[in-house]
Formats: sequence, C-alpha cells, structure tokens
Amino acid sequence: MLPLQGIRIVDWTINQAGPCATMLLADLGAEVIKIETTDGGEAGRGGANVAGTNLGLANGLSYTFEVYNRNKKSMAIDLSTQEGKEIIYALTTVSDVFVQNLRTGVATRLGLGYEEIRQHNPNIIYANCSGYGHRGPRASSPAMDPAIHAASGMMLGVGEPDMPPIHIIGAMADMTTAMMLANSITSALVCRHLTGIGQEVHVSMLGTRLWIQSNNILYTLHTGKSRPRQSRLAAPNPLVNHYRCQDDRWVLLAHFQADKYWSKLCGALELGEVEQDPRFQGNAARRENTVALTQIMSDAFATRTRDEWMPILEAAGLIASPILDYLEVINDPQVLENDYLPEFDHPVLGKIRETGIPIEFSETPGSIREPAPQLGQHTEEVLIDLLGYTWPDIERLQDKKVIL
Repeated sequence: MLPLQGIRIVDWTINQAGPCATMLLADLGAEVIKIETTDGGEAGRGGANVAGTNLGLANGLSYTFEVYNRNKKSMAIDLSTQEGKEIIYALTTVSDVFVQNLRTGVATRLGLGYEEIRQHNPNIIYANCSGYGHRGPRASSPAMDPAIHAASGMMLGVGEPDMPPIHIIGAMADMTTAMMLANSITSALVCRHLTGIGQEVHVSMLGTRLWIQSNNILYTLHTGKSRPRQSRLAAPNPLVNHYRCQDDRWVLLAHFQADKYWSKLCGALELGEVEQDPRFQGNAARRENTVALTQIMSDAFATRTRDEWMPILEAAGLIASPILDYLEVINDPQVLENDYLPEFDHPVLGKIRETGIPIEFSETPGSIREPAPQLGQHTEEVLIDLLGYTWPDIERLQDKKVIL
C-alpha cells in the first residue's frame, strides 16, 4: 500500500515545477498520466544543461527528465485536434486531479481550462501552476526560475552589500513551488474527501517565493524599508555567522539564543578572556561591537581545520555545521544513511542514484518503482484499458496523427 494509491492524476505540465510536483505524488503512489505532444514530447526529453554541462545519458535519455518523471505513464496526444481534446475529457471523468502549468490563459484557449474540464467531472481537482499568479499585469507573462528570483526580491536579498544581484543556482524557485503545488493538491483531495467538493487551485512561483522569504518580507512590511543585505564581517549576531578555517573550508554557527551559548562557545574556541570582556556581555553589546568580535572569532577559527573544529564544537553542545560542497553532500553519511539519494536499477541505464523521497511513512512508504516513460508508451494502454477505446479506434487516431 502506498499513501496516494488509488488517486489518478492527469499531468499536463512541462519544465520543472509542475513535473516535480507530480513526481512527488507519483512516488507516493498516485497514478500519474503525463500528457505530451506528439512532436517529440516535453522539451525536457532533449536533455538539460546544468552549469554548462549536458546531463544527457546513454540512449539519448536525460538525467533530469528520468528523475522528474519517474513512476509516471506517458500519453502522446495532439491537443490541437478535437479528438485529442475528447481523449482528455474522457480521461478526466475517471481521474481525481488535473494539473497544468502553461502560461495563464493557454489552457482555456485550447478548451482545457477549469470550466471546460469541470463540465465532464464536477468533482475534479483542477490545479494551476503559474509564474506570477493568475491575476495582475504579469499574469500571462512567461516565467522561468531566474525571473522569479528577480521578481521576488531574492537576488538582492542574498550576498554581501557590495555584490551585484545573485541568482541562486539549482532551480530553487521551481522546486519550492513543486512542494507547494503538491501540498495544494493533497489538501484539495482531503477537502473533497470531507465535503465532496471539487475545486480549482492556484499556485504560483512568485507567491511561493514570497512565502519562502517571509522573514524578509515581514521586515520590509514593518519598517517600510527593503531588508538590507548582511555583511559577514558586521553580522548583527556574530554567533550566527560562518567562519573560514585553517584549511580554507568553512564552519557555520547558528546560535539565535546567543546568551545561552556564549559561554560554551568561548570555551570551545579557548577565548576565556573574551568571555569576560565587557564589550561582549549580552546581545546588545555584542551587536554594537560585532566587527571586533567577528574578527576575534575569525582568528580563532583560522587556527584549526574544519574537520578538527567540528568535534570540538559538537562536544560543547553548540549548533554548528560544516559548510559542504555538493560532492561532499552526495557522499555525506548523514545523507546516505537516511536514503536521501537512493540507488535505482534502471532497465536501460543500470544502477543510477537519484534524489529520493523526502517524506518517510512508517506503514505506507513511497518508492521509486518505474523509470520515466518513453514518449507515448502508455497511450494505447490507457485508451483501451481505462477509456474503452477499441483497436480500430486506435488505428484511426494514429492514421489521423491524433496520437502516436
């Protein structure tokens, strides 16, 4: 048994935010039927460049597409045709959820908006994922991850005060929106279970990114000023900061209750005299003299390597973490022992490691069961077994190029 077993989702999503949301639901057992074009399918099948490196694999497969579309079925349908639309209408009558992340207005123009779909299934959960939200002057604007970083304030919210705007790599706006989208769908399913009411759901990348930055936004709402970037050398709380070690690696401290940890920290860093220095007695004093204290702590951390410091800090009961690079992360015992990067036996590629399922259920765990489907791999299966089409129907639709 899987947590979402018995839930069927029509997945008309592209790029990353939408497919990653439905991937998570598929990992948890939902039957996800991915709708793709007949002229090559989703663009992600062609591979993805990450940091200038193509993540294409053997046999023309894309690493990112394989992960983001695992556990799904694929139907290749020409939705510009009326018969193609009729397939979707029929499919929604036997489905619980319809998900799309095309630009606002596109689904409606194609006859596949909420009002059209609900005519065939009034209880459907229709989930929209947009870039900027479905209202306002930019509602129909195209959006990709970096654009949302820019529009949400984040590019000027990270980094040092004198740095140019910084784009946080890794499609973080996409991935956080995927979590929000998956959560909205499961919430709507629970609501329907309790009330019998189907509904339309809207999630946007911009709205999600603002929510993720709640502390920064609340600061700005309260003060009427944009929250300034924070200088490492003049951090308001030197006990919440990062420090370079002797081997040019870094340690991060996270003591928001600084008074509670001040004595422990001074003991670990062998700063007995500093502990009693009146300049550093209490949060207000440390804030006023933050540049001096940050320099003292920087000098102390520079006397040992990162891996020498970590046992000392942990033994003192301090809240600290080594700052790892990605190669260290994928080999971190903490990551591996929690199965956050599981190995999957791919039928074509052999054993590959993937980002796993970040939710653990004691009785009904999710799982990686199937690789990403080939384009249109399940078109005939769904039409015949689920929708009652016949083989002559299939041949006619193929001859008319409605399906592959």
